[in-house]
Amino acid sequence: MAPNKNRKVTRQAPRQVSRHKSRSRLWLAIGIIAIIAISVGVGAMVTNQHAPATISPTRILLQTTAGNITIDLRTDKPITSGNFINLVQQGKYDGTTFHRTIAGFMIQGGQVSGSVPTIKDEIGSNNRNLNYTIAMAKTSQPNSATSEFFINVADNGQAIPNFDSTYTVFGTVISGRDVVDKIANAPATQSPYIDEISVPVNPVTIISAKIVP
Repeated sequence: MAPNKNRKVTRQAPRQVSRHKSRSRLWLAIGIIAIIAISVGVGAMVTNQHAPATISPTRILLQTTAGNITIDLRTDKPITSGNFINLVQQGKYDGTTFHRTIAGFMIQGGQVSGSVPTIKDEIGSNNRNLNYTIAMAKTSQPNSATSEFFINVADNGQAIPNFDSTYTVFGTVISGRDVVDKIANAPATQSPYIDEISVPVNPVTIISAKIVP
């Protein structure tokens, strides 16, 4: 699935920027589409010094205004999956929207209220941003992810240099892929932060996020 050729899209690397001004663009020369995550209350760094090697198998149901999406979290990414589980249990994602969507690239959500600590990257040798995988958005700095995430709607690790070595993949959509596609292909308008068409005309809301069997 290719991006709409009539859309004005700038390709560069995913990262977070301030709510009030854009940060410098990463990989501008090679023209990679950006995921821009808005900085949300960055707190103290969380390390994996005492993190377990794995976590228990966990599935997350995102009930959205466009339909349900079920995500199977990776057990070998305990920091990232654990952070996502904690935010779900705290109700942080309830009422948030997919605020940035680009057909043929990704849908991004996870702007939450309040302070969220940064977490350590968990890349590894088997980190692949395949179609329908979920990964953490971040700034251009290592270990800067907080709450924002994106769901790939293309094999971005294959198409974009350094993508897999930058963005931690921590799960896969196992149900509701049609909903993901619907969100990705909905009408969008110009972003105020970067030269791209990515702001949904009718943003899809996450009504609730919860752990399911």
